Formats: sequence, structure tokens, C-alpha cells
Amino acid sequence: MDPASVHVPVMVDEVIRWLNPRPGAVIVDGTLGGGGHTRAIAERVGAGGLVIGVDRDPAALDAAQGKLEGLPVLLAQADFSDLPEVLKELELPAVDGVVLDLGVSSDQLADPQRGFSFAAEGPLDLRFDKSRGEPAWRLVNRLSARALADLIHQYGEERYSRRIAQAVLRQRRQKPLKTAAELAEVIRRCVPRPTGSRQIDPATRTFQALRIAVNDELKSLDIALRRIPDCLTREARVAIISFHSLEDRRVKDAFRDDTRYNALTRKPVRPTPEETARNPRARSAKLRVAERA
Repeated sequence: MDPASVHVPVMVDEVIRWLNPRPGAVIVDGTLGGGGHTRAIAERVGAGGLVIGVDRDPAALDAAQGKLEGLPVLLAQADFSDLPEVLKELELPAVDGVVLDLGVSSDQLADPQRGFSFAAEGPLDLRFDKSRGEPAWRLVNRLSARALADLIHQYGEERYSRRIAQAVLRQRRQKPLKTAAELAEVIRRCVPRPTGSRQIDPATRTFQALRIAVNDELKSLDIALRRIPDCLTREARVAIISFHSLEDRRVKDAFRDDTRYNALTRKPVRPTPEETARNPRARSAKLRVAERA
């Protein structure tokens, strides 16, 4: 993959407005991706500040490196749930803000060897860090129909989960599924394509479910939401962008129920129509913000 990032960051203006990074502040971008949020924040904290860009995907760190040259940025490979350990390693007791963008980056979608794109002819991998965990193709080929259906329903909120699981089992009896394109085609043959103005590929929810499962994403988010407040200075802000209800519900509940948070957004902030026209992947984004109580 070309080391230059092609990712378009989501809701940058809104993140900057709500996070309000000031000159000299120390901010964590826990989902570095292509470095778009990191760059915008770094330009505002200035030479006296610091942005710590964290990502568990080594390719994301490589892709962002050149774009962030000359800025007050320090990169670290880690899961955002391990923020206390990252700060301890850097000898930083607390930071002045944290941003998390929980979406898949365009760089990951563009790499045919990762399997994030439905058209990818490379392995159906879906891991953010390919050195850890089980690739999605192996999961798809070993689970029982019931276990696969439960996974797709739980993490993808897919109403046709049992139909999809049965189709996968029929297909893998003939030949194991190995690529994203193969799995997407199996799903499209058994799930009706939605109608209306917001058509999504029938494979979308299943791929979401598999990606969440192989990366243990919801567990990471739950851990991070519990640990982040203890990493913050007083009145520091946390801005989290989610892209589906499983994530947004967790963020909403944590900001409401954890007394260490003071929720600043009663309802999620949504991208402008202008942004969704420029970048359709932003259309499902929801931003919630809280302050350290």
C-alpha cells in the first residue's frame, strides 16, 4: 500500500470546536488513522503543546508519518484502551483532551490485502493489527451456523443473520471462503438489497459484525470509557465519533452514568449536509462530548 494516506477525516471542525485545544495543551488522538484530526489539533496546540497519535494499526502509523512531519506529534502503536500505559511510558500524569474516531479509515478500505472492502480479492482479514488475533476468513470457516448467525445478529444488528449463516455454510461445504469479494457475493445472493435514498450494500452489517468480533472492538471501547477519565486533567474534554448504535449507546451511557464525566452534548452532533455530500462515509457519524467532572 502507498504510505501516503487517502483518508478523509470526519467532522474535523466540530471536533475542534468541542475539544477546544489551546496552545500548549497535550491531547491524545486515540484513533490516528490518516492523521487528519491529529494535524488539525496539532496546529492549534502549537510548538508548546503535544498531540499523541495512537493506533493499533501499524500501517496507519506509517501512512500518517509524512503528513505530520514538523508538527508537535508523537506516535505510538497501541489500543486506545491502553491509554494509561501509553501515558505512563511517556511519563505524563494526565492529558488535556482525548478524541476517538471509531470508524474504519479509507486507507484500510483501499488496501486489498486487508479485506475491509467488499470488492477485495485479497484475504478476508479485517484485523487492525495483523500480528494479533484471528483473521475473519478463519472465523467464517470454523463457526457453526448458529454461532455465526448469533455473531452477525449481535454485532451487525442484521435481521437476516440466520439466512446469511446458512448460505455461508452451504458455500463453504463446496469451497472455503477466503476473500471479502467471495463473502460479499454469498450475502448478496441471499439478502434483498434495501430500497430508498440510503441504500447500503447487503454485506455491510455482516462485515461490520466480523470486524468488531476479530478486533474485539466493543470490549476495547468499554475498557477505554472506564479508564479515560483517570487520564484527564480537570475539565479536560473527551470527543468520541461513533458510526453505529452499538458504539453510540455505550458512549451515551458512559457519559450519562459515570460521575467522572459531565456530558456536554445532550444529543449527538451530526455532520453537516455539505460534509456528507463531499464524504458519504460521514453520513452515519455521531459525535458526543463530555468534560472531566
